[in-house]
Amino acid sequence: MKKSIHPKYENLSVECSCGNTFTTRSTLTKSDLQIEVCSACHPFYTGTQKVLDSGGRVDRFKQRYARFGKKA
Repeated sequence: MKKSIHPKYENLSVECSCGNTFTTRSTLTKSDLQIEVCSACHPFYTGTQKVLDSGGRVDRFKQRYARFGKKA
């Protein structure tokens, strides 16, 4: 490998929204990363269903503009 052209490969601390933390290696310049889903809480790995989004975009749109659809 050529010297001084490759980014540094350093430890990276990853924190999930479920509270799980683990260390991996990456070329990212920051030392920590926040993610929404990891293997500890992903439905594929846990075998359980979990609602990640309490109100979807379409539901929020319908709720916000419902009053405009009503006739006076």
